[in-house]
Amino acid sequence: GMAEAEAAGDAGLGAAAAVAQEGAELAAVIGATVPTGFEQTAAEEVQEKLGSASRISRDRGKIYFEVPARSLPQVHRLRSVDNLFVVVQEFRDYQFKENKEDALKDLEDLVKKLPWTDPLKVWELNNSLKKKKTKRKKHNLQSPASRGKLSDGGEEGGADQNNTSDQEDCAQNPVAVEPTGGQDTENPQGVTSRNGVEEEEDNEQSDVKVEVQASSEGGTKAGDGQTDGEAKVLRFRVTCNRAGDKHSFTSNEAARDFGGAVQEHFQWKADMTNFDVEVLLNIHSNEVVVGIALTEESLHRRNITHFGPTTLRSTLAYGMLRLCDPQPTDIIVDPMCGTGAIPIEGAAEWPYCYHIAGDNSPQAVKRAANNISSLLRKNESKDSSTALGVPLDVIQWDICNLPLRTGSVDIVVTDMPFGKRIGSKKKNWDLYPACLMEMGRICTPGTGRAVLLTQDKKCFAKALSRVGHIWRRAQTVWVNVGGLHAAVYLLRRTWERAEEARSFW
Repeated sequence: GMAEAEAAGDAGLGAAAAVAQEGAELAAVIGATVPTGFEQTAAEEVQEKLGSASRISRDRGKIYFEVPARSLPQVHRLRSVDNLFVVVQEFRDYQFKENKEDALKDLEDLVKKLPWTDPLKVWELNNSLKKKKTKRKKHNLQSPASRGKLSDGGEEGGADQNNTSDQEDCAQNPVAVEPTGGQDTENPQGVTSRNGVEEEEDNEQSDVKVEVQASSEGGTKAGDGQTDGEAKVLRFRVTCNRAGDKHSFTSNEAARDFGGAVQEHFQWKADMTNFDVEVLLNIHSNEVVVGIALTEESLHRRNITHFGPTTLRSTLAYGMLRLCDPQPTDIIVDPMCGTGAIPIEGAAEWPYCYHIAGDNSPQAVKRAANNISSLLRKNESKDSSTALGVPLDVIQWDICNLPLRTGSVDIVVTDMPFGKRIGSKKKNWDLYPACLMEMGRICTPGTGRAVLLTQDKKCFAKALSRVGHIWRRAQTVWVNVGGLHAAVYLLRRTWERAEEARSFW
């Protein structure tokens, strides 16, 4: 139907048609990692765009849903998910043996019993989509080197794009590659549980190189110049994420022994950096999920080419925007836009709204402008006949004296300075109340809303109590930004008039 037609346009007719045929009967259980706290948002997006119900994992930051494999192109267009994998099997209540050797032996023996066939078909279909995509994408790739040069100065905000795996007891991979589970495994040591009690957890994540002499040391790179007749020896790696304090083994040991069994079972070759298949072993207390990765690099890097020191992840930006429920013709302002992650995501996903980005740092405004240009170029290359631009402007301004008329804005969405990389906690005490006043002034009384991300929760609470007459807190989502416990607040604008007089600044 429509969806397939659209998918076909997206990925080169051949691949999508193949997916539609092969995927007709094939069902896939997809696991997706999402920014912690936004599991519900992601589930709503999946329901809306794919018509599938999701199950939210007890291990926060993951959701699971079932789709026919032919829907893979639409799955990749989800906006709230960081990484995707196909579930091989899930055990809700896996009983680990007390003794380390026995526990590891059980994991080893598991490999032979797992239903690999369909998930591997899904993985192959997913590959055929990716190949068609990369043929199309050549023109707008930016080298990592030029990307790195930009992280001087800049603005404050959320996750540093290259934060190391969050404070985990982490047997990190020896190779400098971005592990699919790595940067985004939102599993800091003190995970706040639903009732707000800190659970001390023993978390770790590791990718393990299984050093076993493989019989296939032919030296040919997988797939290089092989005829279709020859079986291609696949290269693989196992990534294990383990959380919980009841295990007798480390993630390293689990990955090593499980990986050895995978190698034996499939006769694949272990390769940490240049792998075709990434097998995931997620262990969270007694929940064990075995999966195969469907994304190489986290999807949250979309839309941004120029990174600042604290560029917010697109997926988190999407979740924040979705909380405000933008309606067509809404005017949406990010007064502290940094590199523009929020408004860029906004303009891409809510094109019937008007998005205004501003920042007091000229450096940030320059980066945001670069990111907007990249988005424009991307849109042009898709279809040059309809290069419509994006409903988004970027301006340098003073956060406390915005050049916007009182009551003229529907939504304010921004990532407030944490006071870590930019500004300071001390400065936040003056800045926060002043910002909230000014946001209140520009927002429409009664219908205006604001979604604000901050890690300086004490200061924010105090500031909010000072402007309680214009802002009511409607919802709080606890998130984890690069290992820092942060909060996203949804505020609703009261009917109260905001003071016009600005003499007190």
